[in-house]
Amino acid sequence: EMKRLTLFALAITLIATGFAAKTPYQAVLQHSRIRGRTHGPNVCAMQKIQGTDKKYFTNCKQWYHRKICGKPTVVSYECCPGYEKVIGEKGCPAALPLVNIYKTLGVVGATTTKMYSERAKLQEEIEGPGSFTFFAPSNEAWAALSTEILDALVSNVNIELLNALHYHMINKRLTSDDLKHGASFPSMYQDFDVHIHHYSNGIVTVNCARLVKTDQHATNGIVHVVDRVITAITNNVNSLIDTDDDLDTLRTAVAAAGLTNLLENEGSYTIFAPTNEAFEKIPPETLTRILGDPVALKDLLNYHILKNLHCSESIVAGTPLETLQGTVLEVGCDGEEMTINGKAIVTQRDKLGTNGVIHYVNELLIPDSAKTLLELVEGSVVTTASKLFKDAGLTDHLIGSEAVTLLAPLNDAFKDKSLAMTPDLKKLLRNHILKEKFSSKSLYHGQELETLGGLKLRVFVFRNRNSTVYVNRVPVVETDLMATNGVVHAVDVIIKPLRKS
Repeated sequence: EMKRLTLFALAITLIATGFAAKTPYQAVLQHSRIRGRTHGPNVCAMQKIQGTDKKYFTNCKQWYHRKICGKPTVVSYECCPGYEKVIGEKGCPAALPLVNIYKTLGVVGATTTKMYSERAKLQEEIEGPGSFTFFAPSNEAWAALSTEILDALVSNVNIELLNALHYHMINKRLTSDDLKHGASFPSMYQDFDVHIHHYSNGIVTVNCARLVKTDQHATNGIVHVVDRVITAITNNVNSLIDTDDDLDTLRTAVAAAGLTNLLENEGSYTIFAPTNEAFEKIPPETLTRILGDPVALKDLLNYHILKNLHCSESIVAGTPLETLQGTVLEVGCDGEEMTINGKAIVTQRDKLGTNGVIHYVNELLIPDSAKTLLELVEGSVVTTASKLFKDAGLTDHLIGSEAVTLLAPLNDAFKDKSLAMTPDLKKLLRNHILKEKFSSKSLYHGQELETLGGLKLRVFVFRNRNSTVYVNRVPVVETDLMATNGVVHAVDVIIKPLRKS
């Protein structure tokens, strides 16, 4: 109740300010201002993930949970963008000085970018007249570059370093409000585009680099500090896959599934690219089966592709995201690790192409629709039934090409029952496999279903909130687990013939 009142008070405060946030970023910034206002004017609450250097403006959920990416956070109170402290006064009452971009780089603490601007003879340009946007890498961003890359940039001062810095600049003033999701702007390096993503959680990225300080106005433009050095993007994601030896098997699979055109055409995809190592972890017979089945292979690959582009920095909590295969992946984070379905299997992040982003994974993600019935029920809540079907010699029906329906009892259905294989148990198990594939949508009241054992099962549909389906008066508790060769419906007890009445 107290939390509800607090949220209500926060909503009233937002209304009272008379300021409707134009963008998700502004909404988060506004929330941070409200949380920081007791510390004085223009103070923002920030949350830093413990054990890292990553800081975020706080949103409502993060504020109450005191967690980001599943890790505890430390709250600090800092001057909001564009303001500074005054000795002896509370909060941050003074606007930062309005100076040219070169001097502004020092004001926002991007001193390495400032130094390299001088070295590359960019200083005169960013001190002079104009209206520029500068995505300035933080000092930590430069320090994170490999020695090899940094040496290559700095040793060829007049060209490579200047080109690199110009790629961080746009020849007009763009505030965070102008950085719309999916927008592209020509940079000052040969007009190569930079790619903007402005996510609903308030995270803003340029070429997947997160904006960590925004909207510092200068006399001749604006500076946004970013958390990495960005490079020009010239290839589509298919070309990136084609030219990487670590993705040889994926390249072959993409061609076999007929997905090459998709990955070459315009789009905005996220690809979780399985490395050669990921494919090698799969049992050879399973991999051979999938590679030889065009439908299963396409489902498998589409399960690795999200419909929208998600840079790793946009993920601050577990989020279900839709794949091209039609189901969802839970994409999240654990500290600084990116996770998929709760597992930290991402080995390389944010390889950006003109039509999407690639994150490398060292495990293959196999959707149910690319598994056989046997593979689907192994490792699930019907593992006992799975073992019994194998013991009864029914494996061929669960891996064969003829589509069947498996009515699989939950593990609890076998509690306190003898699992020794007998002729009666074998017959009972055969009566849990239907001769045809029936999705739940094709079942109707009074329908008869023939089993491998020759038994006719009857369908009952009772009118309740969920229109529960029963087979021989046994409730179906989970429906439509689709495999390559059929469908599984889970039942909570063993199905037996109906008594005649």
